[in-house]
Amino acid sequence: MSLTRDFSEISAITGVSGVSGVSRASGFDAATLADVGGKAANLGELTRAGLPVPPGWVLTTDAYRQAADGLDLTPGDGLAERARRHLLQATVPGPVREAIVKAYAGLGADVPVAVRSSATAEDLPFASFAGQQDTFLNVVGAEAVLEAVRRCWASLWTDRAVAYREAEGIGHAGVRLAVVVQVMVDARVAGVLFTADPVTGRRHQAVVDAAPGLGEAVVSGAVNPDRFVVLGGEVRERHAGDKRLSVRPLPGGGVEHVERVESVGDAERGETGGLCLTDAQVLDLAALGARVEDHYGAPQDIEWAIDPDGTLWLTQARPITTLYPLPEPARPGLRVHLSLNVAQGVMGPFTPMGVSAFNLVSSGAASLFGHGPADPLDGPAFLGEAGQRLWIDLTTPVRSRMGRAVLTRLMPLGEARAAAVVRELVHDPRLSVVQTSRRPFLRGLRRFARRVHAPARVRDALLNPARALAHAARVGEALDRRLDLPAAATPAQRLDHAERVLGGLFPAIVSVMPIVITGYALLGLAARLAGLRVGDLQDVLRAVPNNPTTEMDLELWDLATRIEPEPFREASAAELARRYRAGELPPRAQRGIAAFLDKYGHRGVAEIDLGVPRWSDDPTHILGVLANYLRIDAGSDLAPAALFAKGARAARAETDRAAALAAAKGRWRAPVVRLALGRTRAYAGLRELPKFYAVRSIAAVRHSLRAVGDHLVRTGVLDTADDVYFLRLEEARSALAGGDLRDLVRERRAAYERESRRRHVPRIMLSDGTEPEALAGPAPEGALTGTPASAGTVTGVARVVLDPTGAHLEPGEILVCPSTDPGWTPLFLTAGGLVMEMGGAMSHGAVVAREYGIPAVVGVPDATSRITTGQEITVDGAAGTVTARSGDELR
Repeated sequence: MSLTRDFSEISAITGVSGVSGVSRASGFDAATLADVGGKAANLGELTRAGLPVPPGWVLTTDAYRQAADGLDLTPGDGLAERARRHLLQATVPGPVREAIVKAYAGLGADVPVAVRSSATAEDLPFASFAGQQDTFLNVVGAEAVLEAVRRCWASLWTDRAVAYREAEGIGHAGVRLAVVVQVMVDARVAGVLFTADPVTGRRHQAVVDAAPGLGEAVVSGAVNPDRFVVLGGEVRERHAGDKRLSVRPLPGGGVEHVERVESVGDAERGETGGLCLTDAQVLDLAALGARVEDHYGAPQDIEWAIDPDGTLWLTQARPITTLYPLPEPARPGLRVHLSLNVAQGVMGPFTPMGVSAFNLVSSGAASLFGHGPADPLDGPAFLGEAGQRLWIDLTTPVRSRMGRAVLTRLMPLGEARAAAVVRELVHDPRLSVVQTSRRPFLRGLRRFARRVHAPARVRDALLNPARALAHAARVGEALDRRLDLPAAATPAQRLDHAERVLGGLFPAIVSVMPIVITGYALLGLAARLAGLRVGDLQDVLRAVPNNPTTEMDLELWDLATRIEPEPFREASAAELARRYRAGELPPRAQRGIAAFLDKYGHRGVAEIDLGVPRWSDDPTHILGVLANYLRIDAGSDLAPAALFAKGARAARAETDRAAALAAAKGRWRAPVVRLALGRTRAYAGLRELPKFYAVRSIAAVRHSLRAVGDHLVRTGVLDTADDVYFLRLEEARSALAGGDLRDLVRERRAAYERESRRRHVPRIMLSDGTEPEALAGPAPEGALTGTPASAGTVTGVARVVLDPTGAHLEPGEILVCPSTDPGWTPLFLTAGGLVMEMGGAMSHGAVVAREYGIPAVVGVPDATSRITTGQEITVDGAAGTVTARSGDELR
């Protein structure tokens, strides 16, 4: 097999995967990618597509394999340096040397070339690896090309390349490097073109960075380039950079960095008005970029150059991997999408089975308003998917007068930062009001109220608390009866059962909410009668009864006070989990944990996703929390039981204060305030009950579907029973007839792992890709503000936690996290305060923080990156601020 291949010989694209649950496949033929690497595959594809690419060839990965023979890849701190030294010192094998010299001569006599690395894990749709390997410009002569090739090989093992691969989950052993050798363009102007705005995410808005000389100055960030923005065939923005540095080729090889001073000659070269490109050239660039994007079917990051004759060349193209995918299915017009994951405090992706389950549950919700889909498995029209996460289409309420009124009042309670974005979006003329009548909203509301018997629930909540609470309990009992399924049920019967349970889940659990809403309405009434703001009565909501989440946390604390402490003080959470599964924990701990999991084992982190493990599947998190609890002195004021009792006393005192203020305004007001606040406390905890019931049902369905997975393993369709969670429900049903879905599941698992590493998920995204929050620009330096969530001020050491499983939180430390769901709340009992990137005043984390009396600020942008573990910070839960110790800075 030849060691070199001309660009025109490389055909890389194999089409786009239409597999559900997997984002766009690599697009490259696997054999081609393994042979020439990502960069060369792209250049070859562009060449064959007739796009203007300078001629060149690629030295294949087989040459690297020969040169790297004997390379020691033993893991360890010295791996990168050891690999670089081996490749730089090894003799280039004779056949490889001969192939390089011959291919270089084929370009012309001592022609200047660019020598670029082309790794097999580079310029891919899911990881660009931009700048991780080296490039050498204006290389002249065969010996110089040989040396540049050797240095490219070694650059596969730079510290930054090794770290990047590890961050992207790509193994070192399987990575190879090809080397691109391409005729140099003597660039008058060069730079970078993004066919979508890389900051705001807006698709089809081209952004051009340009500077005189070779593009290296722009790519490396050594110069402030000119910037142009093109949208709709027009140059919308022009920003002149200083362009004080340019990179120029030297005769005989190499480059020089030239400090540039403007002169009269600039005008002669067309560099007028401080800009190095004319509008016509910018539009030509944008048009060429659009051709490249159309060819690949995805936005591209393109390097380009214009030679002295004015000819435009493409020197490199790669996908823009940082853009968040657009929600599907696409609908006409500009749409507004809210991340359901952000709203639920789940930053990771959903499994395919989790998406199926949520489609069924949300279809049941839509049916209450008269908008159920024809096929519940498709989900309602307002629910979309992107990046393996779920998105709610808010366009209809945003463009409705009544919808705007509801959104702007309710959204701040659950997701304050998203609410701020919506308040700005209503001023966008593209999202003007098209529905002015209240009738459609009121019609749907009446239908909903009738279906859930809201009037009766409200009446009971006002007049008969015992009956209201009994109804809430009966809902759970009825749901549990629906979960009954014979052990001998067939796989098909289990799938039927799953659809019935999930489809009917929302109409059942939501019938509790009129009781909860009545409780909060009575809080508002009491505040008004006492002449207070609702926020002044926050202590009334501390230590409320009937909350399954706080009851769970306190039961776990109680268990910590009764178990043998020795293994929990020494062993890791993972080791404790191993001992528990093996029955090797001390007797009280073994029995107590089993009883706790029997009652609460259906819970877990990201528990709304049917496909993720529960605590009963993997108790590591709970065992780690128990270890944390044992660091607290059970007799101290910081003990959770003591804090909860203190909260109950504060609630009684707040009720007395409100009643006294009300009495001063009229004798009849005091008993009404006491009755109202009593009802509020009785019902506020029920806010957590619908989700508790929902998760219990989802966990039961998960357990049942695992039996379907076992069946599919026996029939050769899947490798493991847990693979069933990487199928949709309809796919699992079809698989009962046979087939082989193992490759599909492997592909989906890989895509899921990649998405799990995504750190940024937009709260709100427009259908053109724009992230409205990005338009506002970064927060001022040193400013860290959010939404007040739980009053009080605390100063302590910050602990940044991205995943609660196995997290270590010392008593009194301030928990800083992206978001929370009930799976996080056991950590709250040892936290001195809470700072959360997501959420609003009524989001889960805020509610639980108030109940525990923990000062909390939520909706704090970039909190987990601007605060560092060990930093001393002050959280003011009333003002909504987070500040660092004097002399220290927040990043």
